[in-house]
Amino acid sequence: MTTILVDHDIEGQALILWGTLAAEGWLTLLPLQLVTFAQIGLPVDSSDRTVWRAAQAQGMILLTHNRNMKGNDSLEQSIREEDIPTALPVVTIGRIDRIRERIYRERCVVRLVEIGLDIEKYLGAGRIFVP
Repeated sequence: MTTILVDHDIEGQALILWGTLAAEGWLTLLPLQLVTFAQIGLPVDSSDRTVWRAAQAQGMILLTHNRNMKGNDSLEQSIREEDIPTALPVVTIGRIDRIRERIYRERCVVRLVEIGLDIEKYLGAGRIFVP
């Protein structure tokens, strides 16, 4: 089973994506589990580095949209410094504001499924932008 850690500020949008995954039957093909910061005991004010390390330590793909390269503990800096060939990717939704648009959402879902089905191909990739 592939576990996806949802960044705390996109939980609502992630549920919309999840609904599309379920409605289109993808969850029967690809066993996915969606978890939140609260479910794994991660404070919402955790640094990007802490979030990235927690996802890696627990074998989860991080789903986010806005983590950046501002500061030494930024997500981008963390990936550059700590990414290894076996690290799970960070999946970043390029335009979270468009997730309510059916076509955009479906494109995001297809990319998530592609990544989940062939996760070995994406190990060590750092960050993957979807769709």
